[in-house]
Amino acid sequence: MLKQTLLCVAFITATAAAGPAEASEPRTVDYTHVFGANDVSSNTTAPAGLVATVSAWITRNFDLPRADAPKIELASPMQIAALRYRGLLPQMHPVPADGQPLLGTGSSVVAVYDSLRQIIFLPEGWTGESPAEQSVLVHEMVHHLQNRAQLRFHCPEEREKLAYEAQERWLSQFGTSLEQEFEIDPFSLLVRINCIR
Repeated sequence: MLKQTLLCVAFITATAAAGPAEASEPRTVDYTHVFGANDVSSNTTAPAGLVATVSAWITRNFDLPRADAPKIELASPMQIAALRYRGLLPQMHPVPADGQPLLGTGSSVVAVYDSLRQIIFLPEGWTGESPAEQSVLVHEMVHHLQNRAQLRFHCPEEREKLAYEAQERWLSQFGTSLEQEFEIDPFSLLVRINCIR
């Protein structure tokens, strides 16, 4: 069971509930939260405090409205890859059993958001203890908020721009980056967030 994790905010939740602060007041953030048995809701594998914190942080820092929390489930790399590529893979290219890169994508799919069922699928073993794991939740939560706001995009890559921006900003609070944690360099990121057709 999670005893203590660097991640959530007592201050963010209090600030979000209290409303915007005066312009002259500096904002401080405390990312330490102790999780107890009551922090895990029945429909999620992620601590409810973390989900609420991430959602509040995204809506405060990016132009996305609040929404109910999505359902969150853990899944194998194979299940996540199958969800990510469903309808995109020709029948002759089945998803490999080990969840390794598909069709020369260069990297495995870490997590996925199912917009129809409003479920975030995180990888088995995900605990939310590290900034990198938290950032994966941030990325997918952006997609949930985009979906709930009924935003439309020219291509699937376009919706990734804000998700990666939020993920990078989350990581930067902990002195790390997408490149350090996930080996996503600036050029690779450009390919992932721009419509190339």
